[in-house]
Amino acid sequence: MKKYDVVTLGELLIDFTENGISEQGNPIYEANPGGAPCNVLAMLTKLGRKTAFIGKVGRDIFGNRLQTALDEVGIDTANLMMDEDARTTLAFVETFEDGDRDFSFYRNPGADMMLKESEVDMELVEDTNIFHFGTLSMTHEGVREATKKAVEGAKKAGALISFDPNLREPLWKSLEDARQQAAYGFSRCDVLKISDNEIQWFTGEEDYDAGIRKLREQYDIPLILLSMGKEGSRAYYKDLCVEVKPFLQEKTIETTGAGDTFGGCCLHYVLQNGIHNFDEEKLTEMLTFANAAASIVTTRKGALRVMPDEKEVRDFLEAQNA
Repeated sequence: MKKYDVVTLGELLIDFTENGISEQGNPIYEANPGGAPCNVLAMLTKLGRKTAFIGKVGRDIFGNRLQTALDEVGIDTANLMMDEDARTTLAFVETFEDGDRDFSFYRNPGADMMLKESEVDMELVEDTNIFHFGTLSMTHEGVREATKKAVEGAKKAGALISFDPNLREPLWKSLEDARQQAAYGFSRCDVLKISDNEIQWFTGEEDYDAGIRKLREQYDIPLILLSMGKEGSRAYYKDLCVEVKPFLQEKTIETTGAGDTFGGCCLHYVLQNGIHNFDEEKLTEMLTFANAAASIVTTRKGALRVMPDEKEVRDFLEAQNA
């Protein structure tokens, strides 16, 4: 028995999201704890899973607040490092009327980039059922080596590897570098969560199914989860492709963290069923639950602190079916 259900390594940052206009007509920003890996863990923790995070923040106001936030939601922070020199990474999120977002990052360098290979607690990495990561911890050489050390150690210890490319173009020196690191993730993962625009970017295929086929020709990935925003989601497993419609709400205010919520819910189902025991019914149940949880999060500011628990998601689904 492993101590942890899911361990992640990656970025932990402050998402500044718009929250109104001041009397002078200036946008007001709210400082929300964020970062995709910890958003995933926050959802899993709400579902009763034991989780831990590996990463680095600055020893500053925001770094202290982020550690407090993780402790509050129940994520193990034993391997959360504090950097004395680099500041905590900040992301300003602009949401457009159609729901799309744009990000401005303050990360040159950011503390999350400064995690060293020697600072990764390998006992923690080896004591988890699932190890999850993305590409934001692979944009620079030092943290890239730390990430790969953790991935290889977790895989050797028998953990399932979960990967979310989470492409953020402004953080890369070149998109070719991003492509190479995404390819590494594809080559190692058992569970891939990828967005519609990311599959199009990586494969060059406009049609999602064609893109997934192209990806599977190169990489042996047992379970691929495709998030399609307002179109819902799909799961590709063996010869199955299951699609579930989204739960669109008039109360939606922003989509930050929705994909991470979706991904966390899917990992919860992988922990329940194992990677080799899915059928069409289980895939449909998984996507329906994950879409519902993601829909709930779109009605709230931020993500990490406001994830729904299982009862809230089940109640939401009952109301939708009433």
